[in-house]
Amino acid sequence: MKTALLLSAGLLLGSHSWANEALAKKNGCTGCHAMASALVGPAFKDVAAKYADQADAKDQLIQSIRQGSKGKWGQMAMPPQGQLSAGDAQKLALWVLKTK
Repeated sequence: MKTALLLSAGLLLGSHSWANEALAKKNGCTGCHAMASALVGPAFKDVAAKYADQADAKDQLIQSIRQGSKGKWGQMAMPPQGQLSAGDAQKLALWVLKTK
């Protein structure tokens, strides 16, 4: 019984992570960002590393996602993703910050 519960919990956690990756793909994030290597923009793991020690990392990232940014990673600007709900932007920010 305990094994089944642990397996179920693991599947749920894994699917949660997958769901946020799917959200990133659905919203075009992966057109410019990859997990481990820079494309047009920085790799998700590099974003996580940059913000790792910042107390307001989640809020900064949500702002960059929804309002866009320029100059944080070079001259290429990130266009605003204002179509994202506040909830989806938060899910994406938390997912990116947990990327290793």
